[in-house]
Amino acid sequence: MSQMETIRYELDADGIATLTFDEPGSPVNTMTLRWQHDLAEAAAQLVRDKERIKGVLLASAKTTFFAGAELKGVLKLKAEDAAEGFARIEALKKSFRTIETFGRPVAALLAGAALGGGWEVALAAHARFALDDRKIQFGTPEVSLGLIPGATGITKTVRLLGLVAANPLLVEGKLFGPREALELGLVDGLGDSVENLRTQALAWIADHPDAVQAWDRKDYKMPGGTPSNPKIAAGLVVAPAMLAQKTRGLYPAAQAILEAMVEGAMVDYDTATRIESRKLAKTMVGQTTKNMVTAFFFDMNAIRSGTSRPKDVPKWKPSKIGVLGAGMMGAGIAHAAAARGIACVLKDLSLDKARAGFEAVRKVTAPAVAKCRMTEVQQAGLLNLITPTETAADLAGCDLIIEAVFEQRALKAAVTREAEPMLASGGVFASNTSTLPITGLAQASARPEKFVGLHFFSPVHKMKLVEIIRGRRTDDETVARAFDVVLALGKLPIVVNDSRGFFTSRVFGSFVMEGAAMLAEGIPAPLIEHAALAAGMPVGPLAVLDETSLALSVHVMDQTRADLAAEGRMHQIGRGEALVERMVRELKRPGRAGGGGFYDYPAGEPKRLWPQLRTLFEKKGGPLPAVDELKQRLLYRQAIETARCLHEGVLTSSADANIGSIFGIGFPAWTGGAAQFVESEGRARFVANADALAAEFGAGFSLSAELRERLQAPPRV
Repeated sequence: MSQMETIRYELDADGIATLTFDEPGSPVNTMTLRWQHDLAEAAAQLVRDKERIKGVLLASAKTTFFAGAELKGVLKLKAEDAAEGFARIEALKKSFRTIETFGRPVAALLAGAALGGGWEVALAAHARFALDDRKIQFGTPEVSLGLIPGATGITKTVRLLGLVAANPLLVEGKLFGPREALELGLVDGLGDSVENLRTQALAWIADHPDAVQAWDRKDYKMPGGTPSNPKIAAGLVVAPAMLAQKTRGLYPAAQAILEAMVEGAMVDYDTATRIESRKLAKTMVGQTTKNMVTAFFFDMNAIRSGTSRPKDVPKWKPSKIGVLGAGMMGAGIAHAAAARGIACVLKDLSLDKARAGFEAVRKVTAPAVAKCRMTEVQQAGLLNLITPTETAADLAGCDLIIEAVFEQRALKAAVTREAEPMLASGGVFASNTSTLPITGLAQASARPEKFVGLHFFSPVHKMKLVEIIRGRRTDDETVARAFDVVLALGKLPIVVNDSRGFFTSRVFGSFVMEGAAMLAEGIPAPLIEHAALAAGMPVGPLAVLDETSLALSVHVMDQTRADLAAEGRMHQIGRGEALVERMVRELKRPGRAGGGGFYDYPAGEPKRLWPQLRTLFEKKGGPLPAVDELKQRLLYRQAIETARCLHEGVLTSSADANIGSIFGIGFPAWTGGAAQFVESEGRARFVANADALAAEFGAGFSLSAELRERLQAPPRV
């Protein structure tokens, strides 16, 4: 037997062969080329030792079972690499097939997570035994990276569960824990220790000496039926349309998974796995895959590992948080803290207002209680951590106080001066402002070095991103503590430097105001909204302006005018901003909260575009712009603003740019984020397109000489 580097092969005196996955120098096991070679050798050794073997155990020396595919190589793949990729996938499947058909029972010991390719390794066994630990996750989430579970995951899941039950696990990439796996029949037993798993597996091997995979039995029938079953066929008629409606045709992996599921269900097992291999080989060389792997694996891991967190500062977690303002944002922050076991004082001008915020938290938790995801006792425990009050003295001893009051500089200064003295020694004061520069707000603080921005997004219980804003005098310890708080709340932190609008609000503003500018140019509102959705934005620019309030946008413009006037500068507004001002000041359309804006909101009926938009703004006659042109314009406007933020030092990393744009403003996930979008377009092409857009639509698309030089330089590897 040749030497294996990533797998230990042991055959004991009782005839039990154990394959222990143990990639050297790595905290996890991955499907490297070396591991694939070793697996082929291990499979061959099993065949050679067959007469001495009674059963096989698949195990891991790591804290997880198997982490899946090695993804660095995916970013380097080109279209011409598809054939080689197909061959490698087929070779890996040959090893799996050898292990599961060489004539002896095989059991996997799942003492940790098995995701993606790791779960496909587990599926090579005839039986699986897992630790009964709620923290452990299994499944095939490849679709979230623009990939498909192409190492037998699609074929086996469909044959084990049927087309209907397999759909959410494959097309949606839904994960599941050990207990759910047991209920689904994907795991055969749970245990409280590795030793217990081994005992169960050995007993199972003794009871199943002739074990084979379900689909290899002569009496096998696919659960629920094949596509020829009338009930299944009826569902398959609408499935592609439903998927297209959800993905808007922007996510090739989801389409490929559905195709492989259905096509594979109509043929024998070996043919089905080849179909799967072909679709994976084609998908993994695509640009969408590179974009999504960059953002959702490498960039996400960079953020979670704390690359933006100042080093050499001890980790920190507050024991008590104060929140000023019990409105939607304040109540949301209080809920986020209490949900993580952190006590919170929720203060407003009156006790009634503070209690209204408290009740808003109760309302947010109610669906979890109704769906049995939270018990009434757990809900009561969460609510007991929140103290509504109108008294500043109740904030005494808070490690962190976050003001979440109206976007008005004087008001924020007043609540800062009132509450800051209540902080515990070494405590941090934060502002939840979405646009006002932190350095200016910190002027009201007695300790500006301990003043930081914590920009949460609405609704807080659904939005994972928090933008941490470092003011000019904010010190490293404060930024590090803010970073730790965001993680403690279960959110995703990005760190940006101070500027007007920071990063997310600035780029969000470019999106909605470009939509308003299109309307000002006479482009029909339905076409604008459709183009945004077709590009992959979650909501059209006019609809989201209504939701966030046109009146608030005008208030921010007014505050910006006043701030710049104080500095001796003038605030220049574009066509979009001018139209929004007209909507509010002249047409009295302040947005949804004020009764209507670009949309009407009739009681008990779906919202609809305000009919007067057509009369007031739509250009009569002449050709309409193509949807693709509008899509490009909306995406480029945001990407250019992101590039400016990187160039100006507002952003310090592409990872923050990508994750912030996706999770903060809904930049389409298929692009990998606003910074990755520039790279996927190609820098030279991006600059040329930006120049063309600037010539037609103005300064919002123009590139400064310095930014142009930056974009024309080769990307850093």
